[in-house]
Amino acid sequence: MTKKIAIGLLFVALSTSCVSKKIYNDLETKFADLKKENRTMADENAELLKAKNQVELDRDALKTDLSKSKAELEKLKADYAASQNKFNVLQDSYAALEKNSGDALQANMKKNHDLLDQLDAKSKALAMEQERLNKNAQKLQELEAQIAAKEASMKKLKETLSKALNGFEGKGLTVEQKNGKVYVSMENKLLFNSGSWAVSSEGKKAVVEVAKVLGDNPDISVLIEGHTDDDPFTASGPIADNWDLSTKRATAIVAILSENKKVNKQNVTAAGRGEFSPLMSNATPEGKAKNRRIEIILTPRLDEISKMLNEF
Repeated sequence: MTKKIAIGLLFVALSTSCVSKKIYNDLETKFADLKKENRTMADENAELLKAKNQVELDRDALKTDLSKSKAELEKLKADYAASQNKFNVLQDSYAALEKNSGDALQANMKKNHDLLDQLDAKSKALAMEQERLNKNAQKLQELEAQIAAKEASMKKLKETLSKALNGFEGKGLTVEQKNGKVYVSMENKLLFNSGSWAVSSEGKKAVVEVAKVLGDNPDISVLIEGHTDDDPFTASGPIADNWDLSTKRATAIVAILSENKKVNKQNVTAAGRGEFSPLMSNATPEGKAKNRRIEIILTPRLDEISKMLNEF
């Protein structure tokens, strides 16, 4: 507005021919001052507008903070109310607990006493079980020692028999230890002619050597098994079949062993197995020869071991 007035005055001054130069200069100076004042006012107006915007921003922020504060206040009020309720419940519970503390204490004391009795009973039962386990462990050690001793004695027996029968090596006689037993196997070529149960002189020498070892070991159980191949027995006479033949051959070996007075006859058993327990296939002559045999099976007495096992 001021700017328009100044421009008007200047226009009037210029259009009036009678205006002096001094007045013109004064007007020009005043116009310049007005322009400066106008710029100052414009700057101030801009600053005021900027301040106004900042104030509005601050106002909005304060409104937001106020809303948050109100929400937090409401939450605090709700939390306080909930806490107050919990406190009231706890206070009621404490009052009830205090009222019944005597009965509860007595009940807990009785319960603890019962638990201690149960614990004592279990402790005694555990001690008894531990004692039983210790005894069983000791028995197990004794049993293992007995078994080891039996194994050692059978190993020594096998070595003794191998040494005593060394002269018959390669003549169809073998000595081996397996399954806790000693097996002396003699093929028929060493002992019998075909279809016969009469022991040859060479075979008798071998059986006599076995008898000497058995005489020094009277506690050993002795099983004599006779075996044949699967060729049917057809010769006439007192023999009915292979089973009968194998039994007579086993009995013949028992008779030779019994000639040694030191052999405990109560521990000797004869059995015929016929062709029903072959070592090899009977399809070849070699297999048939291996199947025709006498087996002397030596077993240690296991009475003590059986007794110990029954005690577990």
